[in-house]
Amino acid sequence: MQREWLFSLTPLTIGVVFLSFGVYGLRRAKALRRTGVTAKGRIVRHDVRRDDEGARYHHPVAAWTTPGGLEREHSSRFGRGSIEGRMGVGALAVVRYDPENPRRFEIQGWDSAIVDRTFTILGALFTAATLTVVLVRLLTL
Repeated sequence: MQREWLFSLTPLTIGVVFLSFGVYGLRRAKALRRTGVTAKGRIVRHDVRRDDEGARYHHPVAAWTTPGGLEREHSSRFGRGSIEGRMGVGALAVVRYDPENPRRFEIQGWDSAIVDRTFTILGALFTAATLTVVLVRLLTL
């Protein structure tokens, strides 16, 4: 058997990583919907991060108070290239968070499941296509 088929492991690996990332995000969002607590908060600042090409991504930082009186402040895991007026500093935000781990939260209207769904779909396509090619290759030897 020749070694060329080993190169198909690259898209398979990419597919499995994308699929894992997407499924993790979707399960996290589902758990927050099921057991999360809603709180009113404010956007207190934006963490700005740059990628390798220099593009800037704004991650809003939400601050809220738990029913027990604890102050929480965390940055969204999703960043965007620009800030919409409704998510500017000082804007009111509705936050849903995990009371056991408040770092696990989402800002309603900002965090979206579209990214997680996209990764899940792309990962499933890469994985299925690569496995199909490898299976056909193995069966036709």
